[in-house]
Amino acid sequence: MASYVVMEPPAGGGNAEATAFVRDGFTWLGFLVAPVWLAWHRLWVEALLAFAVMAILSVLGERLGIEWVGSALSLLVSLYVGLEGQGLRISALRRRGWREWGIVEAGDRGDAEIRHALETDEDDDEPEPMPRIVPDANLARPAQTGLALGLTHTPGRP
Repeated sequence: MASYVVMEPPAGGGNAEATAFVRDGFTWLGFLVAPVWLAWHRLWVEALLAFAVMAILSVLGERLGIEWVGSALSLLVSLYVGLEGQGLRISALRRRGWREWGIVEAGDRGDAEIRHALETDEDDDEPEPMPRIVPDANLARPAQTGLALGLTHTPGRP
């Protein structure tokens, strides 16, 4: 079973349909085509950075005559995006004002949406807490004056 991080849009920014479900785990597309995957998920700075680092490593390896080293280091960038790509998405959503609702475990995204809908419906059905009743200070007994020794003092008697 997979874990999905449920991200809710900023307050007033949309309805429940805009809720984002981000699967927590390795992403194969992020590993295979890292810059494209990052750009697809609107992680523009990360996509440009990944593309630049991969290009620089490839060119550097070619200039030094050890092409396989440049390719291996570019593979490490792809591996990083595969492992941490979903975390980068969650961080980007937080920067945009989204808040984390929680985590839902499900077999696929459709099941995660159903579980989230059921859990939010259960939260809506809870009754409102009763208001706290505070006694009126005007009806309280006046403060007792005089000496009292523990349980031997009877209020109202001298």
